[in-house]
Amino acid sequence: MNEQPIDRNREEFEDAARVLRPKLHRYCARMAGSSIDGEDIVQETLLKATLAYERGTTVDSLEAWLFRIAHNTALDFLRKRVRLEALSTTEQDIDIADPTDEVARRENAAIGLRPFMKLSPAERSSVILMDVVGYSLREIGDIMGTTIPAIKASLHRGRARLATLQDAAEDEETVLNREEQARLERYVELFNARDFDTVRDMLAEDARLDLVARQSLVGKPFVGKYFTKYGGRDGWRLAVGRVDGRPAVLSHENNSPTPTNFILLDWRGGQIVRIRDFYFAPYVTEAAEIG
Repeated sequence: MNEQPIDRNREEFEDAARVLRPKLHRYCARMAGSSIDGEDIVQETLLKATLAYERGTTVDSLEAWLFRIAHNTALDFLRKRVRLEALSTTEQDIDIADPTDEVARRENAAIGLRPFMKLSPAERSSVILMDVVGYSLREIGDIMGTTIPAIKASLHRGRARLATLQDAAEDEETVLNREEQARLERYVELFNARDFDTVRDMLAEDARLDLVARQSLVGKPFVGKYFTKYGGRDGWRLAVGRVDGRPAVLSHENNSPTPTNFILLDWRGGQIVRIRDFYFAPYVTEAAEIG
């Protein structure tokens, strides 16, 4: 990649990254097969980019640079989950995939997250970047660090594989024991009753709040203020549900049957040690499988 300075100050850089965040998530969520894991990859991507920016790194295109970081971060994530499949392909210089196949592009852009997990990482990247994000073969090559013939081969195989899939087999859902289920239900019950003092008593002293894509707070006194803001707003109702197969708290605004966002709670010894509220990251909720 031909490096040239990006003429942006810190605030402009952060604004540009914020605008690209939903687009990055579309890619990362499909690479990970989970909207939640996809957001974790996006956060790590933006952290790496911010640190590089502070070191004075210069790039030709901010968007292409961020996507290359996201691609490599997603592969690191997959390596930690399972042994990464070989990314190499037979580079026969033949046109085996039509990048302009609009039918395939429309169908693959609308498909859920889990079917992509049936593809190899190279196939997954090629199909997502072409059919979901809308990049050209050259742009995909820059991001993946591979050749156009290799991309065409992966694109052909990936599209063919997705076309044979009806519904991806459901991953095994996380099963809660009675105590864990009771804790979630108790949290929801207290919140809906607006008994926030009792909810605050459930917080660990070192509790952490992540308002995803907005800010993070650490410490019981600071996290406790989170409930004060909810207390001043009518029309919010919580319910126990699942997001990408994981136990979660679903948040409904104005009694809407469709969740506005969702909240993840981490526990330690019966106390809440972390709250992740996705209210400010609607793109995560939109991409998630909620039940």
